[in-house]
Amino acid sequence: MMRGQEQSIEQRLEERVYLSMLYDFYGALLKENNRRIFEAYIQEDYSISEIAEEMEISRQAVHDAVKRITKQLKGYEEKLGLLERFERQRDEMKRLHECLQEMNISEEDPKGKEIFQILSEIIES
Repeated sequence: MMRGQEQSIEQRLEERVYLSMLYDFYGALLKENNRRIFEAYIQEDYSISEIAEEMEISRQAVHDAVKRITKQLKGYEEKLGLLERFERQRDEMKRLHECLQEMNISEEDPKGKEIFQILSEIIES
């Protein structure tokens, strides 16, 4: 595989992860039919043909729906910024975790253990 193709695959994977995260935040705002299409395409990795066959619609209809839903989700993020805020808060929690470690706050200490546990739960959620 050529270098340009590898980068393209990596970019497509990053885009799918990004879209999946957008769906996690805004998917409930979509119509039921659009949620089914997008879940099948992004989260279950069905092809456009497989979705079209299962839903008994044309491949073009699925393709158009995926593009429209993607635009809609990105629009929600532009207006509301929930994903960006979430990622910023997660990064800040990681920095806080690192600062506490640099201050030699021990996870052996009961309060230190509690602090690190809380931070880990926030970071992983």
